[in-house]
Amino acid sequence: MSVEFSLLAAFLVGLMGGVHCIGMCGGIVGALTFGLPQPQSRARLFGFQLSYNVGRIASYTLGGVLLGGLSGLADNLLVIHQYQSILQVIAGLFMLAMGLYITGWWTGLRHIESGGRLLWRHIEPLGRRLMPVTRPGQALLLGMLWGWLPCGLVYSVLIWSISTGSALEGGLLMLSFGLGTLPNLLLMGMFAAALQKFVRYPLVRYGAGGLVMLFGVVTLYLAWQPLPA
Repeated sequence: MSVEFSLLAAFLVGLMGGVHCIGMCGGIVGALTFGLPQPQSRARLFGFQLSYNVGRIASYTLGGVLLGGLSGLADNLLVIHQYQSILQVIAGLFMLAMGLYITGWWTGLRHIESGGRLLWRHIEPLGRRLMPVTRPGQALLLGMLWGWLPCGLVYSVLIWSISTGSALEGGLLMLSFGLGTLPNLLLMGMFAAALQKFVRYPLVRYGAGGLVMLFGVVTLYLAWQPLPA
């Protein structure tokens, strides 16, 4: 599977998965938005929202760098590159699971969040100390903490980053995913009520999840193709 295909797939997973992100993170974004000193100009409000999301995506990217780097180290030490196709199969299966998760037809990915909740118990109190947010720097730091919020969708893409076998590619994969989530969550901060109503439509969720599952099928197909001589 080419790097370009993986990055495009990750971006679209983030973009389509933003339907899920709005449902899960909408309350957080709304609390951060309405917690700002009022009144706020739309430009200043956008600046705070952008800071939150830059911090969040930075944490995603760091996670991808760490897991991709660890898998690359294992590749060098244990010579597991022969099993790269197996890792791609796992990535494809997780994409199918993510699509089902977005549609609401299967919520098994929530079990992945259990381990993250243990870490979040230690991170969440740090976020409280940054509230209320009055400066963009605070918003950036809060976003970096928010990036570790237990989320089956995010954690699944992190597991996908393991299949890259590279710190650089793992980081780029998570960066692409994070950028895909950006439009939805930026708009969520500016037009919360309208977007929440939009994503409640079943066809929106089904279309988003179906496209993610399609990428999963393509990934599985490519994983089973014979390696070039």
